[in-house]
Amino acid sequence: MKIFFKIIRAILGPFMLLWEIITRPKGISRDTQAQAEIDLQCKSLALFQYKTCPFCIKVRQEMHRLSLNIELIDAQQEGPNREALVSGGGRAKVPCLRITDKVGKNQWMYESGEIIAYLRRRFESTEA
Repeated sequence: MKIFFKIIRAILGPFMLLWEIITRPKGISRDTQAQAEIDLQCKSLALFQYKTCPFCIKVRQEMHRLSLNIELIDAQQEGPNREALVSGGGRAKVPCLRITDKVGKNQWMYESGEIIAYLRRRFESTEA
């Protein structure tokens, strides 16, 4: 069954990535100082994702709409990124937003809808 899904991903993946590019929303335009502040806040965020996961694409589209420069971490393959996701968040499930507070404590948010709602609450009100 795993092989079947790998084949489907290999076939559909490039089309999904092309569709992501074609349908990418226009980002929010902010003045330089406001965008610099947003970029600074985004340094405390990282999105663990798979390139062709539809839910990850949905979150990346919203990040683009909000003009957020959040680090993207590919956790699809076995290795240190996936291990960090499992050891920190408890599951190898994506998308997962790692939110690091000022004292270095991490919060792990898993559902695409919750991640998008969080990003909107935190950053949408800062539109110029």
